[in-house]
Amino acid sequence: MHQENKQQATSLLNKKAALFLLSQNISLFGSSVVAFAIIWYITLETSSGIWLMLSTICSMLPQVVVSLWGGVWADRYNRKYLIMLSDGFIALSTLGLAIAFWAGFRRMELLLAVSAVRSIGAGIQTPAVNAVFPQLVGKDKLTKVQGINQTLNSLLTLLAPAVGGIVLDSVDIAWAFMIDVATAALAILIFSFIKVEKIQRMDPSTSVFTELKEGIHYTFSNPFLKGIIICYLFSFFLITPAAVMTPLMIERSFGGDVWRLTANEIVWTVGTIIGGVFVSLYGEFKDKTRTIAMCLVAFGITFALLGVAGNFVVYLIIIGVSGFFMPVITTAETVFIQENTQPAMMGRVFSIVQIISSSAMPIAILFFGPLADIISVESIMIVSGILLALVGILYSHAQKNIRRSDSIH
Repeated sequence: MHQENKQQATSLLNKKAALFLLSQNISLFGSSVVAFAIIWYITLETSSGIWLMLSTICSMLPQVVVSLWGGVWADRYNRKYLIMLSDGFIALSTLGLAIAFWAGFRRMELLLAVSAVRSIGAGIQTPAVNAVFPQLVGKDKLTKVQGINQTLNSLLTLLAPAVGGIVLDSVDIAWAFMIDVATAALAILIFSFIKVEKIQRMDPSTSVFTELKEGIHYTFSNPFLKGIIICYLFSFFLITPAAVMTPLMIERSFGGDVWRLTANEIVWTVGTIIGGVFVSLYGEFKDKTRTIAMCLVAFGITFALLGVAGNFVVYLIIIGVSGFFMPVITTAETVFIQENTQPAMMGRVFSIVQIISSSAMPIAILFFGPLADIISVESIMIVSGILLALVGILYSHAQKNIRRSDSIH
């Protein structure tokens, strides 16, 4: 029995995939610790919403701008070296920040500048990471391996704030920066043992801008990819109130105790961990369109229910249930794109996905933030939840029409 389980685990997660998941999650952990440490440091030092807004812009906007080129490079060059170089680039900038802080140069502008540099690195790295998965894992194993990845991501999301808080409370913030430097070095070392072939391209002499246009044209001329990109845009916009404004709702409706805000984050993350385990064990998802649509409807219903919870314990149960669906939909969407994209186009398609997912929320909060000072957050949750469920239904209907049209032709 033990031998049988061992064989199943080996067949699911080959050595390359296991090392890749290990390296990327180690790197993610260090990056998450730094991200939390920077936000908390700025909050404690300035108590300013403007500085937090500037920090958010600096950590997200460069990634959005650079990721289009990052996608082209992921299709043009060896993805392994691109991931290692961008990880090293991020680590070096963080090391420079730690040295500057130890030397007594602790200006907020420096934190913003390094956040922007780290964001540039992430814009190059992320499309390559998503594109390299199908090179390391068989198509039949992609969903379950992504489920394992989502579970690890959720666990680290739970650990990173705790580690960041302990470091910030007990020693200097520069040591939090050094955690990222150490994890990046370890991630690069582990990844160096994995062999990743360079994807063969039809015309290697094509310019970067031509390849950029080819990637955009390829994505939006493929009806399945076009559908999922439009779905990403609307769903990320409508998920924003639940993702960003629940602390405000808790403070206004249930009380501003720190334990309530902490419980909110922990229960959500535990829900995502359970969802990730479910995907890795049972996530075949043969009809990924249906899975995506069902998750969007589930999100819509649970988010709307948050608006009518009325009781904090009931609220926590609902937020935990909604967290369960996050790794399910993330896995289904990622694998759906990987299965419907040519290997030579994978980086560019994922760069477009990254632009949508990274820019939809900041744009949405510009709308929902001021709105929350006019009407209750509960009302926003109810309406955005209903609209999100509607997006799921429309997406399912549109994809069925595309399949029907394909079968006729």
